[in-house]
Amino acid sequence: MATLNDEIKRRRTFAIISHPDAGKTTLTEKLLLFGGAIHIAGAVKSNKIKKTATSDWMDIEKQRGISVATSVMGFDYGDYKINILDTPGHQDFAEDTYRTLTAVDSVIIVVDVAKGVEQQTRRLMEVCRMRNTPVIIFVNKLDREGRDPFEILDELEAELKIGVRPLSWPINIGAKFKGVYNIYEHSLDLFTPNKQRVSERVEIDDVNDPRIDEAVGETDAAKLRDDLELIEGVYPEFDKEQYLQGKLAPVFFGSALNTFGVKELLDCFVEIAPSPKPVVAEEREIRPEEDAFSGFVFKIHANMDPNHRSCIAFVKICSGKFERNVGYKHIRSGKVMKFAAPTAFMAQKKSIVDEAYPGDIVGIPDTGNFKIGDTLTSGEEIHFKGLPSFSPEMFKYIENTDPMKSKQLEKGIQQLMDEGVAQLFVNQFNGRKLIGTVGQLQFEVIQYRLLHEYGAQCRWEPISLYKACWIESDDAQALEAFKKRKHQFMAVDREGRDVFLADSSYVLTMAQQDFPAIRFHFSSEF
Repeated sequence: MATLNDEIKRRRTFAIISHPDAGKTTLTEKLLLFGGAIHIAGAVKSNKIKKTATSDWMDIEKQRGISVATSVMGFDYGDYKINILDTPGHQDFAEDTYRTLTAVDSVIIVVDVAKGVEQQTRRLMEVCRMRNTPVIIFVNKLDREGRDPFEILDELEAELKIGVRPLSWPINIGAKFKGVYNIYEHSLDLFTPNKQRVSERVEIDDVNDPRIDEAVGETDAAKLRDDLELIEGVYPEFDKEQYLQGKLAPVFFGSALNTFGVKELLDCFVEIAPSPKPVVAEEREIRPEEDAFSGFVFKIHANMDPNHRSCIAFVKICSGKFERNVGYKHIRSGKVMKFAAPTAFMAQKKSIVDEAYPGDIVGIPDTGNFKIGDTLTSGEEIHFKGLPSFSPEMFKYIENTDPMKSKQLEKGIQQLMDEGVAQLFVNQFNGRKLIGTVGQLQFEVIQYRLLHEYGAQCRWEPISLYKACWIESDDAQALEAFKKRKHQFMAVDREGRDVFLADSSYVLTMAQQDFPAIRFHFSSEF
């Protein structure tokens, strides 16, 4: 009988993050392929194979070829239970990704060998650094022309501000790409471009083995030995402790599309990556091996199944064992709730689970009880923290174009806002609804989903605003005076908190100077 501790030790919960187009969804698929979770690869882009489980499943994602919502997938690999969270790379959905990073124990960053480190990757790395999350880097697309591997390593160190240590090394690149030498296990893998089959491995004793010369030719073999000598000279020995503290990132090279270098990454990952770690709550530190159950909601998704108008709350389990049909306390409301159909995911295929352990992500059908950041426990009053909403930078009024469908529109807006896709403000001056997002693409996604999932039509009206900020003050009179003076620019958010809509940075600066008694906040967690 496996104990709670055994279950915790075999769990690996991580997110895959990258810039759009670096090959993240493809890598996710190949990891699933090795886990036996899917049986045919290359199903992301091709329409021929509609039946396979891929991680992009919303209609709009299939049309655009980008990931919009975070997908959760779990599978077994050897003795390990792996939970992957595939995050949207597109920066308009960065907020979803930031929140996902609160629910994982480690991260794999995918970097395109031709493009190197891009803006979005930098910002995500900052979030990892804030939380000291361990990072492994996968340099992708080596079968295409790209930059020199040493140059990429230098850039990773400079841009991501982290030490790096290659654990595999490419033999040539682009059209001449011949394979990868696995430094971690001292083996050689030869490359055959094939999306369905895994390439061949040559058994060798060490880097001076003549079998390498036979496999790749003398010139490339000599260059490989020179490169490896340079690596040993320049980079420190791989130190697992440094990796676990988030100070050193192991680097792997490969081509996810051709299923190449992925198994090396996975084998090393399950060995060195951390199992679920303690989580800091406001009251105390929660250790995974505690008997009492606790977990928090880090994401809410409307309409995972368009035939049923249901939302699903994703709960990350932090401690103890979660069981079906057992009463757990919903801390914010104080109610005890039982869940008859909690689910585990394999992209959009989900199955009902009877129990889950720390590190697992469970989906709970939600009829409007949950908000992002809610805590569930066996009874103890705990509040997990660290799930902020950021101040939006783009705003539009949302108007109903079909008065017969106002109920559907209302429900659609409520559910999509619960997901944290965007934020809703009501202007106190004219009573109009305002949607704020961090990126233009979200407006299109909201409009599309309102129409296709709720049958409601909306149109956007422009409004020029600089920033929305939450305001508060200990001085009630000062707050009243401010709201009177700025009554045209006052709104409330869904929690009923006061929000000031500044239409320029000058206006905001002046307001901060003129009303010293008022505090202005740019994230909702204060």
